[in-house]
Amino acid sequence: MRFMMIVKATSDSEAGVLPSQEQFDAMQKYNEELVRAGVLLAADGLMSSSNGIRISYPEPGGKPKIMDGPFTEAKELIAGYTLIEVKSREEAIEWALRMPDPHGFGQGEIELRQVFEIEELTNNDDLLAKETALRKQVKEQRQA
Repeated sequence: MRFMMIVKATSDSEAGVLPSQEQFDAMQKYNEELVRAGVLLAADGLMSSSNGIRISYPEPGGKPKIMDGPFTEAKELIAGYTLIEVKSREEAIEWALRMPDPHGFGQGEIELRQVFEIEELTNNDDLLAKETALRKQVKEQRQA
């Protein structure tokens, strides 16, 4: 099972305030623990929404609308993520509870969401085979 720990943005992260050395060190230690446990798939911080672009589809079948950031409502924005693969929802919660406060000062908020596996979305054998082939291709490209 894959889970994404979504780190919510704060006014500081949206203002481009970088983590303190103490926060950075704590997160580095946490990521090292995830690696040693063999559960870490990816972990990254995101630049503020002022560097972002939103693409929306306001009308069914219509032309997409492009909007440059910054975007309002920092609580609805994402400042980073950690993607893990674990055996259970309970294990994912345990790892999320171990994550240091991502922003310090008691402002951190982490949303934990399970990632769909392709088998949960379709039982079409052709689509499953294509998805498996694509994932294999991506893995091979990363190893090259």
